[in-house]
Amino acid sequence: MTPSLIEFRRVVLKVGSALLVDRARSRLNHAWLAALAEDVAELHGRGVEVLVVSSGAVALGRTVLGFGPGALRLEESQAAAAVGQIALARIWSEVLAHQGITAGQILVTLADTEERRRYLNARATLSKLLEMRAVPVVNENDTVATTEIRYGDNDRLAARVATMIEADLLVLFSDVDGLYTAPPATDPAARHVPVVERITPEIDSMAGGAASALSRGGMRTKVEAAKIATAGGTHMLIADGRPKNPLRRVADGARCTWFLTQSSPSTARKTWIGGALEPRGTLVLDEGAARALRGGASLLPVGVTSVSGAFSRGDAVLLRDAAGAILGRGLVAYDAEDAARVIGRSSREIEGILGNGGRAEMIHRDDLVLAG
Repeated sequence: MTPSLIEFRRVVLKVGSALLVDRARSRLNHAWLAALAEDVAELHGRGVEVLVVSSGAVALGRTVLGFGPGALRLEESQAAAAVGQIALARIWSEVLAHQGITAGQILVTLADTEERRRYLNARATLSKLLEMRAVPVVNENDTVATTEIRYGDNDRLAARVATMIEADLLVLFSDVDGLYTAPPATDPAARHVPVVERITPEIDSMAGGAASALSRGGMRTKVEAAKIATAGGTHMLIADGRPKNPLRRVADGARCTWFLTQSSPSTARKTWIGGALEPRGTLVLDEGAARALRGGASLLPVGVTSVSGAFSRGDAVLLRDAAGAILGRGLVAYDAEDAARVIGRSSREIEGILGNGGRAEMIHRDDLVLAG
């Protein structure tokens, strides 16, 4: 049994350059994008939170700047991205506004999803946009990213973003309708694979190279994205994005490939916090805070009585009660020095103490795992 689209409450859609850009006319494919915005509006109208990872900035910018066909040098690619990002953000804003939806542009680099402090900042911004019922449109910041510090494809970036915001579904729109046992363009005996329950070496071997001159990816990067997504508790599907309203077609039963996860975003994240991170410090809690945590609350500064260790914002810390018993661990929202300054204080006092608003919670409940 494969999942149904109506089951999911937070969905990431990845759209590639080959779908967005009409190569024959060297311009954006407006009609297709407007139809996709209708699909987004259908999800949005059901209360689903939607985030879009969109390629296309370099492809659009190179046309405006008059770059010819073929590979671009780094500085040419960055210049094309600088021009194309403006056009890309404008068109997404326009097509979503036509559906009564607000769009927000987020440009990220590899470091924003790999370095914990920047990861938390990006996650907080995306979460707030989703909370406000906006649709974040994410792209790699190709104007500043160099070859050594970039993803280079938006498939894996989309998977990182999906796990970052704890999405329960990632949809990769492609120019094929899913994974095949061999490249279908060259092997007439290739069979479509409708469901992948686990990514095995056999599944890995089915992935080929890049399929489009405008795309940096291919089936290989999509399978790599599936590994990231499913490990983070996110289901993923690959669908043919070329027809109009591609998401509606999937909902109506169009052929695609599902990569299933055995976990959930919340469970996978809690497992990571609880077992994969080395604690960098300790927070001691008063009785009221310990009781509140057991009831499902976040940890506020007012409930912390002491701080030890040399930790930075985003590091894992242990939580202990007044008797020294371990209550759990979590990702702390303050550096050790600032944490020591605000413990025992109410959240409304933080700005006066630190000179900035800071976070209301010392550790948000989503970043917290209780012992036992």
